[in-house]
Amino acid sequence: MAWVIDCSLALAWGLPDEQSPKADDFFSLDHSQKELLVPSLWWFELANGLTMGRKRKRITEDQFLRLLGAYDALPIQTDSHSGFNFVQALQRVASQFDLSGYDAAYLELALRKNSGLATLDHHLASMARRAGISEVFP
Repeated sequence: MAWVIDCSLALAWGLPDEQSPKADDFFSLDHSQKELLVPSLWWFELANGLTMGRKRKRITEDQFLRLLGAYDALPIQTDSHSGFNFVQALQRVASQFDLSGYDAAYLELALRKNSGLATLDHHLASMARRAGISEVFP
């Protein structure tokens, strides 16, 4: 099964002061036979989270480099949808499920790919269930 992973889960797995047993549980699963899907937005969120983590001394330079290696080892596939039609699709999802445009990107991808959604965002998880996503982690 494919999973869309949001950045809240990825950063909780990587940043020491955001440790989450749920994130650890998800990333300890064998993902070798699964697709981990992210919208292109994910990379900007990841970069910002790690950059701010370094800036605020939540992680050291060595930890930053180790985290990059850990994320790089994951079988992440980036969705490349973009353009005005895509913006309209995100708007529909955001409006229908009371989400930000950012969160709508994760839900829209999970709906389009008929995949699960892994997030620590309670509202996004709730809206994913309401949208009919059969597998929502946790």
